[in-house]
Amino acid sequence: MTNDMTKGSPLKIFILFSIPLLIGNIFQQLYSMVDTIIVGRFVGVNALAAVGSTGSLFFLINGMILGLTSGFSILVSQKFGAKDETGIKKAVASNIKLTVISTIIITVVSLLVKNPLLFIMNTPDNILNDANIYITIIFAGIFTQTAYNMAAGILRALGDSKTPLYFLIISSILNIVLDLVFIINFKMGVAGAAYATNIAQGFSAILCLVYSYKKFKVLRLKKEDFKVEKDYYKTHLKIGIPMGLQNSVTAVGVIIVQSAVNAFGSDIIASYTASSKILQLVMQPLVSFGVTIATYAGQNLGAKNYDRIKYGIKIMNIISIVTSIIAGAILVFFTKYFVMLFIDNPTVEIIRHTQEVLNYSAVFMIFLGYIFVYRNVLQGIGESFVPMMAGVYELIARSLVVFILPKYIGFTGICLADPIAWIAAALPLMFTYYSKIKKIIPENQEGIAT
Repeated sequence: MTNDMTKGSPLKIFILFSIPLLIGNIFQQLYSMVDTIIVGRFVGVNALAAVGSTGSLFFLINGMILGLTSGFSILVSQKFGAKDETGIKKAVASNIKLTVISTIIITVVSLLVKNPLLFIMNTPDNILNDANIYITIIFAGIFTQTAYNMAAGILRALGDSKTPLYFLIISSILNIVLDLVFIINFKMGVAGAAYATNIAQGFSAILCLVYSYKKFKVLRLKKEDFKVEKDYYKTHLKIGIPMGLQNSVTAVGVIIVQSAVNAFGSDIIASYTASSKILQLVMQPLVSFGVTIATYAGQNLGAKNYDRIKYGIKIMNIISIVTSIIAGAILVFFTKYFVMLFIDNPTVEIIRHTQEVLNYSAVFMIFLGYIFVYRNVLQGIGESFVPMMAGVYELIARSLVVFILPKYIGFTGICLADPIAWIAAALPLMFTYYSKIKKIIPENQEGIAT
């Protein structure tokens, strides 16, 4: 079922489109969360630290994949908004070809750079072997991630956010079962967690691809549909590469932070791993709003409903601010219970360090919400440079914080890295949106289409 976002109440559209996305994102987080929970409780703190120490590397590569596949789907949403069936077919065909090429390149490069990066990140010797085993298996299965994200991105560009959710729920349950079997029954350790993730992700990709072909006639491509003009590839790359680089640049900042964390030892690494997983889970509503507003903006740009984009941002900002406040409260008051999911009988120190990270994140959560809203609306209307540069600003801010503040205030300096980076990225995104929206809305178009 497609969803035309060019008409109807934006608030209703946002809610109905975001809820399946949110549930899907939460289940997607379960892939990595279940790994860490089962590894932490059934293998040990060092194994948890090993998996956690690779989180930033996974974010580096997965961020590139998410950025590329999301960027490649923007043109599909614009063609759908313009009711251009031929354009949809060409946009999808060129999307597939670019995704296949990107997958091959990313897989080869990631496997080549993993060992040097683990060394650069100061990964402690007592967890280095497990960290290397886990991330090698994950990187070898990159094709499962790109296949799912490509298929899910295309479906969402057509307004269908529910189907990817259903398949993700199924594969998440499969992931949990495989984790338990591989780790507890077969004693495979961190390798079992990695294999479970790849197999489950691949299963969801197959379901998505088969459903897309059978359900949507416009997605049943023929050989001639792959004879696509160069402009389609240029448009995909113009949007997708900056989005991918933007995520990867942000991930480089996370790697730098992880390197600083690794210097504090296994207990701190475990604490930071737990806090990162908790934050990733709690921020999923904001992630969902970002995907929603990008699709909404892309469809309405294609339909030339410029004033509707502006009105939609006002509504989305209100939703984002309220959600950020609620998310912050959850981080402050429920950290202890979250930590107990990851670690059996956690020490007072681990709980204290995890709480410190999340307290600072909670205070500045609104700025994180602004990043998702303004970055994605800019990408939805075809502006890719500034969102990419926002990632650079995040990188610079994180780097300066972790290189300077820990020398004077210890671990608290690490805790401030994310909040300061969020502010550094959010402000230029907001400024660019309000400058650009004035230019694309005709001066005589003052009404609001609701």
